[in-house]
Amino acid sequence: MKKIKIFFVALLAFGACKKDITTLNDPTKKPAVVPAGTLFAYATKSYSDAITSTSVNTNVFRFVVGHWAMTTYQDELQYDFNTREIPKTWWTIMYRDVLQNLTKSAGFINSDPLMEPGVKVNKLAILDIMQVVAYSTLVNTFGNVPYSKALDENNLFPVYDDAKTISLDLIKRLNADIAQLNTNNKGFTATEDLIYLGDIAKWIKFANSLRMQQAMILADADHETAKAGVEASDAGAISVAADNASFAYLAGAPNQNPLYVDIVTGGRGDYVAANDLLNKLKTLSDPRLRLYYSPNSDGVFVGGISGAGNSLKAISNPNPILYAANAPTLFMDYAETEFFRAEAVERGYAVSGTAEEHYNNAITASIIYWGGTTADAATYLKNASVAYQTAAGTWREKIGVQKWIALYNRPFNGWTELRRFDYPKITPPVGAKSGFPVRLNYPTNEQQLNGANYTAAAAAIGGDVVTTKLFWDKF
Repeated sequence: MKKIKIFFVALLAFGACKKDITTLNDPTKKPAVVPAGTLFAYATKSYSDAITSTSVNTNVFRFVVGHWAMTTYQDELQYDFNTREIPKTWWTIMYRDVLQNLTKSAGFINSDPLMEPGVKVNKLAILDIMQVVAYSTLVNTFGNVPYSKALDENNLFPVYDDAKTISLDLIKRLNADIAQLNTNNKGFTATEDLIYLGDIAKWIKFANSLRMQQAMILADADHETAKAGVEASDAGAISVAADNASFAYLAGAPNQNPLYVDIVTGGRGDYVAANDLLNKLKTLSDPRLRLYYSPNSDGVFVGGISGAGNSLKAISNPNPILYAANAPTLFMDYAETEFFRAEAVERGYAVSGTAEEHYNNAITASIIYWGGTTADAATYLKNASVAYQTAAGTWREKIGVQKWIALYNRPFNGWTELRRFDYPKITPPVGAKSGFPVRLNYPTNEQQLNGANYTAAAAAIGGDVVTTKLFWDKF
């Protein structure tokens, strides 16, 4: 019996020596390597979530542009962006969640020896386009920001690059991306590309539209660069609504529209219409009034006062179509590119069509997108206060006001255009802590952790305050 036991133990020992148990150490819920396509999808969603969110900790631009107000909390409407460290959150999302993941994705693609060369080129160009989107957002929020050394993990104290230098380089990058994209080759799959589902032809249109946007932002600061960029992009940019760049959310968690998460799941019922936009829509008999907002408890449309307490029942609320769980987020659309073309004509750039034609196309596209009809748009454009030939003001005011209306629910872009055109004039909120903010302060942790570079950047732009104009904001 003793010998049998010894033999049995020996067998166990022999079996234990032969069995490979190293796989037990493999993390099943936290993989060591994430596929490049997954990183791209995550970065895209992170960006979309940020520009869509209405969380007062993240995205307060709906308040800044006079589209929404609040019933109770007024700090952000009064231009207090530091108590909740909003600049820090915005900065972190763009650098950590968007840019770092896009960079990691590009690294995996570059090191993949089995990927077809044409597919690799397309994927890298698409990743670069999204990096341009994120960097543009940072530059047009803060001014000078880390760029050339920003994503070097071995450099904990990156310098801040000059904002105009960055902007010019972003256009160069788009030039290269557009030249490299090839419709004869595939790119990311439909499950990885959450904007165009792998359609390379549409990515080319988006890249041209983005180049048009970036060039036009420079129009008052660098006429020649703006002119060249817009003219090169005109024919290839978005020209029909079917080519709009949008992020499609899903009806089920965890991929629902952030507005649904904030308002429905989070129970935040304190967002209301702001006087500035609602009253303008009423004055112009704009068909988007009922598409943007819901009537109050008495069945009428009433706007709220920014910076002051507002009654939830007495003031109109955002229309529920905005915060449906699967409501998409626009990155770029036909209405925006048509407004750019109208502006380009007025600036003397060589683009096809007239300013009035593009202006009319833009307004019509916006009304149809929100659920109106071509008949609604035609009636609206006959209004003397809307028609291009008779609307008040210079072309800056005409285009600026209508673009501000059309960029509803795209508040960051609306803020950029409001700063460029300086129209309409936004009513200062009650209790405003500063003048109209034309940038955000740098994050407080940058002051603490990257102090020398922060100090140099603040001095270079003219002071780290919200009223310091960015280099392209000339008026």
